[in-house]
Amino acid sequence: MARGAERPYGRERAVTSSGGGRDEPVPIDPDVDLHVPAQRAETAGAHVLLVLAAVAAGGIIGALARYAAVRAWPGDPASAPLVTLGINVLGSFLIGVLMVPVAEGHGRRTPHPLLRPFAGTGVLGGFTTFSAYALDARDLLERGEGAAAFGYVAGTLLGSLGAVWAAVTLTRRVFGRPGAGR
Repeated sequence: MARGAERPYGRERAVTSSGGGRDEPVPIDPDVDLHVPAQRAETAGAHVLLVLAAVAAGGIIGALARYAAVRAWPGDPASAPLVTLGINVLGSFLIGVLMVPVAEGHGRRTPHPLLRPFAGTGVLGGFTTFSAYALDARDLLERGEGAAAFGYVAGTLLGSLGAVWAAVTLTRRVFGRPGAGR
């Protein structure tokens, strides 16, 4: 594609195993390294507004869902922040479910290019709260509850990583591995 030419939104030339290429939709990844020109081009031009709108809309939904969860289960401020732990583990599980079809391309239909910015970065990014996780750990340490702080930090880390692993494993069982049976 010529420099400065408008790239079709969400389309990229995919190289097949035989070396040939074909145009197919590629999910937009808002988690890009802006130092890499190829990744920077993904959010360049007029499409960046659509990506920003998708992330913002999803973020509103995710933040409202987190707020509703905290309101529904306020917890005791003097105890371990289990609601935050649950939110982060659930959000990690859901990102594992989302990323299998988005990143691995399961099924006959390619996911909409804005699915990942909307659901991944927006909804799940707004729902999970690792900044509150860090603040909660600091609060536990300031109260002299070092063992609880360590358990909270380790439990959230292991729970979130385990949730992603379980979700990816379960989702692959449901959808099958990419290329299997094709």
